[in-house]
Amino acid sequence: MFGNSGRPATAGAVHTVRNPLGGVDTAAIRRRGWTVTALLLAFMVVNYADKAAVGLAGVDIKTDLGLTNEQFGLVQSSFYWLFAVGAIVFTGVSDKIGARWLVGGLGALWCLSMIPLVGSTGFTVLIASRVVLGLAEGPASAVAAHVVHTWFTPRRRALPSSLIFTGVAIGPLLAAPILTWVITTFDWHHAFLVLVVAGALVVAAWLVAGKSGPVSSATTRERDTATGAVLPDRIGWSQLLRRPTLWGIALLLFCGYWSVSLKVTWLPLYLREGIGYSPDEAGWLVTLPYASGAVLSVLCGWLSGRMTARGISCTLTRGVVPSVAFCATGVAMIGFTVVPRGVGQMILITLAFSLTTAVWGVAMAGLSDVVPGRQRGTVLGAVVAAHSLGGVIAPVVLGSFVDSGVTLAAGYGRGFLAAGVVIVVGSAIAGFLIRPDRDSHIVARAAAAAG
Repeated sequence: MFGNSGRPATAGAVHTVRNPLGGVDTAAIRRRGWTVTALLLAFMVVNYADKAAVGLAGVDIKTDLGLTNEQFGLVQSSFYWLFAVGAIVFTGVSDKIGARWLVGGLGALWCLSMIPLVGSTGFTVLIASRVVLGLAEGPASAVAAHVVHTWFTPRRRALPSSLIFTGVAIGPLLAAPILTWVITTFDWHHAFLVLVVAGALVVAAWLVAGKSGPVSSATTRERDTATGAVLPDRIGWSQLLRRPTLWGIALLLFCGYWSVSLKVTWLPLYLREGIGYSPDEAGWLVTLPYASGAVLSVLCGWLSGRMTARGISCTLTRGVVPSVAFCATGVAMIGFTVVPRGVGQMILITLAFSLTTAVWGVAMAGLSDVVPGRQRGTVLGAVVAAHSLGGVIAPVVLGSFVDSGVTLAAGYGRGFLAAGVVIVVGSAIAGFLIRPDRDSHIVARAAAAAG
């Protein structure tokens, strides 16, 4: 379909939008881009359903294997031990392997890593399975974001980016009631069988219809950013890494992942052990943050795109707004530890575990405003690696608080209170660092000066 110039091979392409990227913003390409976006959404749904499984089966796993809360926290943390390694290694080779085989291979490895949990298993095998799954799922969000960005010009990326990140919410939203029913009807091993089958179906669909788009092709120079800057193909790493926006987004997402990891690892147990809801009640209540996150993510992505199209500063839309939302996450988390059980507490829990999801894609899109196209996959992988450290630390820290508490409820309360403080402080600092408008033009001027 495309020649070496990146333009359609036929002159009859309809509805072509005149833009600095030439012929890569046609209606036909955008339609195919939305198909790929839907497949990547399914990819992310399975990704986060996998993450949530151990948390949903946590009480049964602890009872079956005789684990302490600290040991269970170690199981949850083990998922992130090689998460950063996978994010850096696989995204670093994404351009060489190609999106079709990389995404398909990662999904296949997810399925293989969970097969040992379908039958009788022990603590060591459970740890090993989660480590391998974390290695394979580490690059998922970076790869998905990178691929979807190849189908849309920078000014159009906020909404598709936000849509694929609704998988963060939709995966556990679907998994919570389904896997809870499977666990209570059969056992927790059958929950992993369901995930293996779901993963295999998504892999098959992706291998049939998934691929990269034309915007990132080696012959197409990216000349359109949401900030108006003309980015080069690449720039010296020393110059790029001096841009505070990169570090600010990495810190912001680290704080956000502190919340996300606690949501998928400890929230189901907190609802049962810390607050006292029944297994069925907890199975449905845990879906509230995910449902809220899915709706808010689409809404925020759409609003961000509209604001950018109207010329509103990217520093505001992709820096200030996400930072404020992340700070509000921390405040809500502190709040639900001090209010009594009831509707008010569930509202705060829902906000604490959905606001980060709502603006995650918007914050990630801010990287595309600053990072040249040929370096974007590597940078996205490095940012994912950095924010995954929140997933390594948070489950273990909370498990320690739970074990050291006078009661389970007191331990959970102190743990979530500490988490809220970390998120508020880190997000506030990040907000002062993220300046896409300024940094994108600095990158452009540096490249021009270098000739």
